[in-house]
Amino acid sequence: MTALTCGVPDRVPVAPDFSCMVPCRLTGKPFWDVLLYNDPPLWQAYLRACDYYQTDAWFIYGGPEIRTKGQISAESSIQKENGRIYRRTSYQTPEGDLSTTEVFLPGDASTMVEKLIKDLKADMPKLRHYFAQITDYKMDQVWRLREALGDRGLLGVGVATPGLHIWTTYFEGSLEAATYAMYDEPELFEELCWLFERQQDRIVEICCEEKVESILTGGSGSITMQSPDIWRKLCLPSIKKQTKMCRDAGVISGIHSCGKEQCMVETCANETDLNYINPLEIPPMGDCNLAECKKLAKGKLALMGNLHTTEVMLRGSTDLVRLSALRAIRDAGMDGGFVLSTGDQCGRDTPDENIRELVRVAEEFGYYPLNEDQIQTEILRLERKLSGTV
Repeated sequence: MTALTCGVPDRVPVAPDFSCMVPCRLTGKPFWDVLLYNDPPLWQAYLRACDYYQTDAWFIYGGPEIRTKGQISAESSIQKENGRIYRRTSYQTPEGDLSTTEVFLPGDASTMVEKLIKDLKADMPKLRHYFAQITDYKMDQVWRLREALGDRGLLGVGVATPGLHIWTTYFEGSLEAATYAMYDEPELFEELCWLFERQQDRIVEICCEEKVESILTGGSGSITMQSPDIWRKLCLPSIKKQTKMCRDAGVISGIHSCGKEQCMVETCANETDLNYINPLEIPPMGDCNLAECKKLAKGKLALMGNLHTTEVMLRGSTDLVRLSALRAIRDAGMDGGFVLSTGDQCGRDTPDENIRELVRVAEEFGYYPLNEDQIQTEILRLERKLSGTV
């Protein structure tokens, strides 16, 4: 919490992004046991993974249980076919039904193969029920997770902002269909964004009233799935509103946006009340240079990132992980306001030793005040070793 509010903690926190794949693998069970049947629930698998690797917990699984004005009910059916499990969900409204189908695999994350919105014009009367105004809520789940988390790390509630990055997950036809809808049905698309934003803003308001520790907003691919200009139009107003609510309530606010993100660092530092941003991915997955992001953040934003999840974490040696971690600490962590982490989602088969190496680096070199000379000496040694000159 100290690091994510631009303070100087006792040590650089270590919280690699392994929120799904690695915890599922560590259970030794088919992934659908965790992701479909909650045996164990994903949040519990994640905490066990944090204990296994001795990392800090970036915990983003819970949220308020909400009721809305929408006249809507849901029914699900499960069918196993060709080594996969399909869950079809039907949402009944007075205006007709909506439906989704999610496929679960034994060794990979689940994915939507049928999405909610088939035709915006035809589905809009139903969507007004699906995204209806929140009328009531319960916080029981949040407090249960808070108790389970203990002092391992930060409790966060995830929300989102309207934009093509979000509508890609709702529209049958993904990004292409969402983009056509934005231009072909602008009034309906604007209403859809407003309905979504109203729900998300109310969740932020609830969490601020209840003094939840943090809110994580934004959304994966915010700049990758749309241009910076569209992001400014669709997302930035909501980010400004949500982060101000958090700032006024003393709640930590963060943005997660995998892919391109460097322009968001500058914009959010200058125009919002945001506390921290991640995962700040390097090319080709993103466009972030950590040292440059540190300059753009101007001491207003804490940074969380940004080791490459494939070339470094999945395929790299422990020496490469060590070198990359030390460079990240040097570039963004010398004066605090930094969490050592990875790009978005470490792959399922990321070696255990590579994750543990992040913790070793922090234990050796991450206690404040940091010894810059010692860090730079080790960087040079590793560079020589990996280049074959030693």
